Amino acid sequence: MRTTSTTPPYLKPLAAVTGGLVLAATLTACGGSSSAASDEKVVTVYSADGLKGEAGDGWYDKVFKDFEKQTGIKVEYVEGGSGEMVQRAAREKSNTQADVLVTLPPFIQQADSKGLLQAYTPQGADQVSGGDKADDGKWISVVNNFFGFVHNKKELTTPPTTWEQLLDAKYKNKLQYSTPGVAGDGTAVLIKAMHDFGGKEPAMEYLKKLQANNVGPSSSTSKLAPKVDKGEILVANGDVQMNFAQARSMPNLAIWFPAKEGGKPTTFALPYAAGLVNKAPHTENGKKLLDFMLSEQAQREVSSIGGGFSVRKDVKATDANAIELAKLMGGVEVFEPDWADIDKNLTAYVDGWKSATGS
Repeated sequence: MRTTSTTPPYLKPLAAVTGGLVLAATLTACGGSSSAASDEKVVTVYSADGLKGEAGDGWYDKVFKDFEKQTGIKVEYVEGGSGEMVQRAAREKSNTQADVLVTLPPFIQQADSKGLLQAYTPQGADQVSGGDKADDGKWISVVNNFFGFVHNKKELTTPPTTWEQLLDAKYKNKLQYSTPGVAGDGTAVLIKAMHDFGGKEPAMEYLKKLQANNVGPSSSTSKLAPKVDKGEILVANGDVQMNFAQARSMPNLAIWFPAKEGGKPTTFALPYAAGLVNKAPHTENGKKLLDFMLSEQAQREVSSIGGGFSVRKDVKATDANAIELAKLMGGVEVFEPDWADIDKNLTAYVDGWKSATGS
């Protein structure tokens, strides 16, 4: 993994479908017949959680509403953990239901390796940096974001700053992180621990110790912040965009970045990456939605509405959220994971975590 002290100037937003929000009601989880005609005015999005607003006020809410108004195409939205969404799309491969898939890495790479994505270069892709998109056009980031943790700032008069402090007995049954291999942010716990502790084995040794304080598995990271805000638990994993947006209605949340004792706080970019699903039932509508999400209008609202970072180089956010986010990221060392290695060895890393923690 390469390390850089440069802090990228962006963040990520919340998502929800307004008007056209239909959860899995009209879809079949494992196949079944699709009643959607290819020319139907609908587009189905399978997405990792985090971009949907708690009160219908997230980036997805605004983008999908504007998209429907402009095109007449209704967005049907299905949400889950990144791994869960990829698994669902894979099960439906012989009878595709989704048009657009949005996940955190390394799951977007996993979706590509499973043959779930088709190449498409959206309008505005030329303004997205090379590291934020696939060379072959199979996926592209639509909202940038960074991995992080949250703690309850009301209950903790002395908040934690290091990984080692989380081993303290005061966090027993007061700490929880989402499940690696299922949730994107849960997998990020492994990635950051391996970076900060210097490899797989020392990271697993630490996570084995941490398990004594861990409440247990969670398939959804977004459900942890409300528990932290209420004081049911004191610490959880998350990501900057989602937690920043949640903090508008959860006043006890504080975002932080664990450091290894004696080291600097670290994080890494964890963007929402989108791809056009292979053999999608509404391919043209999926292309239109990807174009719209990368439009200057939508990208300018990433920070102001979603609390995230725009992926477009020509969009320079100056709103109040963008200023606050820049302060939050100040002094945090940003490293770049080796996504090719993680994609190749993800199963081994997750199995190592299961073995170490008894999960």
